[in-house]
Amino acid sequence: MDLVFKMIALGAYFAVMIGIGMYAFRKTSGGEDYMLGGRQLHPFVAALSAGASDMSGWLLMGLPGALYMNGLVEAWIAVGLTIGAGLNWFFVAPRLRQYTQIAGNSITVPSFFGNRLHDRTNILRIAAGLIILVFFTFYVSSGMVAGGVFFQSMFGGPYVTGMLIVGGITILYTLFGGFLGASYTDVVQGMIMLISLILVPVTAMFVVGGPVAMFDSVREVNADFGSMTAGGTFIGVISALAWGLGYFGQPHIIVRFMALRSSRDAKYGLVVGMSWMIICVIGAVFTALAGLAYFQQNSDAILSDSTNGESVFLDLSQLLFHPIIAGVLLAAVLAAIMSTISSQLIVSSSALVEDLIGGVGIKLSDKASLWGGRIGVLVVSVIALILALNPESSVLGLVAFAWAGFGSAFGPIVLLSLFWRRLTAAGAGAGMVAGAAVAFVWGQFTPDVSLGLFGEQHLYEIIPGFLVCLVLAVAVSLVTPQPPAVAMREFDDMVESFASGDVPTHGAHAEPAAGSGSGTSA
Repeated sequence: MDLVFKMIALGAYFAVMIGIGMYAFRKTSGGEDYMLGGRQLHPFVAALSAGASDMSGWLLMGLPGALYMNGLVEAWIAVGLTIGAGLNWFFVAPRLRQYTQIAGNSITVPSFFGNRLHDRTNILRIAAGLIILVFFTFYVSSGMVAGGVFFQSMFGGPYVTGMLIVGGITILYTLFGGFLGASYTDVVQGMIMLISLILVPVTAMFVVGGPVAMFDSVREVNADFGSMTAGGTFIGVISALAWGLGYFGQPHIIVRFMALRSSRDAKYGLVVGMSWMIICVIGAVFTALAGLAYFQQNSDAILSDSTNGESVFLDLSQLLFHPIIAGVLLAAVLAAIMSTISSQLIVSSSALVEDLIGGVGIKLSDKASLWGGRIGVLVVSVIALILALNPESSVLGLVAFAWAGFGSAFGPIVLLSLFWRRLTAAGAGAGMVAGAAVAFVWGQFTPDVSLGLFGEQHLYEIIPGFLVCLVLAVAVSLVTPQPPAVAMREFDDMVESFASGDVPTHGAHAEPAAGSGSGTSA
């Protein structure tokens, strides 16, 4: 009977997701709507959508599990991510919203690079599109694998069945709803995650006797739980904090900034997004605390994942709540997984249709771009599903690698594009390729750093990749001819319009480079 209640709750959740996708379908009439929501995204939606698509299952499983096993020393990644997300909203969001509209009304990250730098060769746009398409296809596959493993572990059903259910429903609402479908469902999913990360630890805390009893039990299990240095290393802490650098280059996150109604909305988004993230991270910390206390006091209760502790949220949900409530709480994990998959599908589709097809000079009508986007979602989805048929086909380290790869390849270029007038197409191209290459090569070696007293440790590859990209982009830009005059004037327009808060009109000085605009025509 418990299984029936859980399936009813999950079935209701799936129905809501499909319903939202159908609602978004009715509001999507063209290519720009499908890929960017017509630049009319409310900042509340943008903030929750960015957070939900960013956090994935790490927030509900990975972080509580790491804290459960090792204590607060594992919280440095959360600290780095929180700081990075805040800086991203504060510095990148408002300028990117202004600049993408001035620079040829760019609706993807690669098209922004091409238009901002007036790269008439389209090499930047195509290279960036390929990087996005390749990494996100495997990233989406990893999410589908996670969905299959979740169903297998929670309901005892076949892995493939669970994977197809999670993947199929996510594909369905993304295929028809596009960017708006992904964003609106992210809001619901983000709220489910938030409520779950409040309800589970608070309930567990009172079950174990309140805060004082909880901390007493935790100290009996791990006296060093509250230390952020016990068991850690200098390089480990620096590497964890460096995850925050990745935010500046994550296409599925910064595309939300491009879709805002105006740059003024970034302040609202900053408050909402950071409030959501901080509450969720604190909830994850207290989930680990309450879990340690609960299992210490109840020796007959068994933690499903005793190796990594990643089941602590799932186990507490099922032990403390009625099965139908537990089903809703379990849906929070699927919400985290599905929100990330849908966002990555949209960005992958945009890279395929807007940047690779548009980058070779093929211009599509608005309607053709709309259906091309849907076909792109389907193509990427089919490839990802095939890769996910075997759970062993997903490389677990790919998530960290993809984060580092995007952060290293795109992060410095985004920042330089927005804050440095002198950046050239040659500098951006050299930095982007070198950053991605360094992150890839560095990530293959573990341990890779010998630091005397600190021993041999692994420095997260985003650090050398980000630095190489930044330094090389600046150096090459300084030794190559300065950008075209029109690029300089557009940069000045962006700064002026950003200061005034006016919504700019694109194409004020010249048409974008051939084949490097939005890729659509009326």
